[in-house]
This record gives sequence, C-alpha cells and structure tokens, in this order.
Amino acid sequence: MFARSVSFHLKPGRSAEFTQLFDKDIVPLLRKQKGFQDEIALVAPAGAEALAISVWDLKENAEIYARNAYPDVLKALTPVLEGTPRVQTYDVMSSTFHKIVAPLTT
Repeated sequence: MFARSVSFHLKPGRSAEFTQLFDKDIVPLLRKQKGFQDEIALVAPAGAEALAISVWDLKENAEIYARNAYPDVLKALTPVLEGTPRVQTYDVMSSTFHKIVAPLTT
C-alpha cells in the first residue's frame, strides 16, 4: 500500500468551508480513482492547518491520481487555501484499518 500526505494552510475562518468542500467535492472524486482505498482528513483545533492522507493500493495508481485528478482538487480548494499545499508520499508499513503484509527485510 501507498499513501499521500497533503498539508494545507487554511485562510482564517475557512476551516468549515474546507470541510464542506472536502466532503462534497474531493471525497467523491477520490472514490472514482483506480486503486483508492481510504482518506483521512484532519483539521487543527485552531482551524489554520489541515492534513489529508489518502491510501492507495499501488504507488502507480496514486501517481496517476496526482497527475490527472489532483490539479482539480487544488482548483476546488483554492478559495480556502493560503499558499501551496505540501505533498509527501510514503509506503504504508502498518495500519489497523487495512490488512497489510509488510515486505520482509533481511
């Protein structure tokens, strides 16, 4: 499994709008993507920072999403964002939500 982490700086007072846009526009788009497994969206208590973690079956499917659909996600979220979101990628080594067989290392 593979994960993408995207951290956002939100405009002041826009965390509720971010949440609504995410639920209404972003999650349905993600569900249509090949290999998409799960999404976890977090908003800091003060509402100035948000983090979205998407889980994918394969790195290749996450990369296809990043090239083809992620630009639309950024466009949809533009009204509530400050600056450029930061994207990081990871191999998922453990999860309590998904059955994962970690690669054996020698």
